Amino acid sequence: MRSENSTTEIIRQADSDEQLIELWLHGRPPHTQRAYRREADRFTKFVDLPLRKVTLADIQQFADHVDEAGLKPSTIQRSLSAVKSLFTFGFKLGYFPFDVGQAVKVPSFRNQLSERILPETDVLRIVSLEPNPRNRAILLTLYAGGFRVSEICSLKWRHLQERDSAGQITVFGKGGKTRTVLIPESVWDALLRLRREATDDDPVFRSRKRGHLNESAVWRIVRKASERAGIDKDVSCHWFRHAHASHALDRGCPIHLVQATLGHSSIATTGKYLHAKPSESSGGYLCCE
Repeated sequence: MRSENSTTEIIRQADSDEQLIELWLHGRPPHTQRAYRREADRFTKFVDLPLRKVTLADIQQFADHVDEAGLKPSTIQRSLSAVKSLFTFGFKLGYFPFDVGQAVKVPSFRNQLSERILPETDVLRIVSLEPNPRNRAILLTLYAGGFRVSEICSLKWRHLQERDSAGQITVFGKGGKTRTVLIPESVWDALLRLRREATDDDPVFRSRKRGHLNESAVWRIVRKASERAGIDKDVSCHWFRHAHASHALDRGCPIHLVQATLGHSSIATTGKYLHAKPSESSGGYLCCE
């Protein structure tokens, strides 16, 4: 047996910055890996130092750099959050003697959620004017299920199950969470019309090469459909998720049900949609005439 006075061996978990970054990214969703890797590359190219030699001043200079570069506030926040996450991970792993990023302040930015919620009439117009059956089914599924684009791109037919006259879709979502969402009959029918001779392991939304449709292709479908409908906004796939939450709450859906459908970890996240489109304000109680 090892003596209590013997020195405990410290096992090195990473031998290089590159290996540390790979360990940090491991197990994250593909889109998160891409975004975090991009921000890590941005940071390492700027400081041009081994990560163990990075100081708080270096990170603060990087923060000034991304601010002066004219990036969107949300991009700046994501970039600094990624850097902080990397250094926190390295510290917990024993790669760094202390967490140099802990003192970095990540700026907040104006919440633009209310600007990204389309009225029901706009969503229905986008869907109804889409001539391609596959693309129309994609738009309907994004909206009816409140899914993320990564979730629908990875769908196989075995993830869809019949429920009475409609059906349900099971997705493996953000944070490693699995959730099952009931799908309205009209949307279910639109999906089944795509199946034909497909097997359970075939993609629901196929590319021209008969593989899974990638996220960038779905983004192009959404953007083109929005332009066709005359929506003068930079509509993205995630706007359909915003619309799902907002419209469901407007129609009286319990907030905990919206939370479960969208897979939010906190009810506070779902509650942001109530604040984005309030039904009343204390200003209505004032005499302003």
